[in-house]
Amino acid sequence: MAVLRAERGVSRRELAAALGVHYQTIGYLERGEYSPSLHLALRIAGFFEVPVEVVFSLTPFPRLGSTS
Repeated sequence: MAVLRAERGVSRRELAAALGVHYQTIGYLERGEYSPSLHLALRIAGFFEVPVEVVFSLTPFPRLGSTS
């Protein structure tokens, strides 16, 4: 989600406002400290206009900068 935000120039606060959540929720999601409801996951994917699998996956995504 952080990569999508950066690509589109959207701050955590802007995304949070668009989704109707607290900006700290976005940080929790990006750090993997919080799992969104299905409704929120779909709203996030809709905001970025991508399939939900692009934002969320059952298998962990490699860390940014990782070579594996």
